[in-house]
Amino acid sequence: MSHDVTIDEKRVYADRTGATEILVAAEQGLVVASLSADLVGEFGLDHRAAVRDVAATGDRRVLATDGDVLVGSYDPTDFGTAVAVGFDREGAPLAAAPDGRVARLDDGWTRLGTVDDPRAVDAGMIAAADGVHRVVDDGLRPVGLADVRDVHGRDLPFAATGDGLYRLGNGWMDERDGAFAAVGADRDRAAAVGDAGLLVREDVAAWSAVETPATDRIVDVGFTEAATVAVTTDGTLLADAGDGWRTRTLGVTGVSRLAVQA
Repeated sequence: MSHDVTIDEKRVYADRTGATEILVAAEQGLVVASLSADLVGEFGLDHRAAVRDVAATGDRRVLATDGDVLVGSYDPTDFGTAVAVGFDREGAPLAAAPDGRVARLDDGWTRLGTVDDPRAVDAGMIAAADGVHRVVDDGLRPVGLADVRDVHGRDLPFAATGDGLYRLGNGWMDERDGAFAAVGADRDRAAAVGDAGLLVREDVAAWSAVETPATDRIVDVGFTEAATVAVTTDGTLLADAGDGWRTRTLGVTGVSRLAVQA
């Protein structure tokens, strides 16, 4: 089922009680959309300026922009240009610069080290061209792989790479062959975006392709309590709470990432 409205209409289609906020990083700015199960309610641009990456934990969020890393009510932090952001396991913001510099925000920015071509940050893990790196105290420790495009560091860690999808157990374990761009998980659920489109993990190391109504490339995927959510590069938000996909055009382009703010 498809629902298309412009970003300026901001119509409410669902009761906001129990709603989850979906944060979408786009070239026009940060879109915040209210999602109840698979129904998209009010949405709009919450911050106007190109956003490269976004992450959320609890009621906190952090944005990577061309000018700076923004936290709180989009407050500047004097990091400079960032390409990837996230949080460590204690909830401190992490950021990666185009030159590979990785730092943690405490009272100010603490430099942790450098990686080659950083792509994503999650729960103290950094995805980069030279593999996955883990934040350890005030430094970084390489933990394997190469050409890593995305990483999920919470609960059961996954990594999406140029030659396969991997799960961290007793070392990195093969889950699926092929090129992958994004991966997300939540307790016993996992999904990934690859050359074959959107895949979901139904059992241990058992992944299957899922058909979606997306007409453009899916760039990221995540989970709310009730639904699987995904977003395309042309700004279409998709949600499936078990009864099929619903879609909403958000009115933005150049989408790179989504984050779920429960």
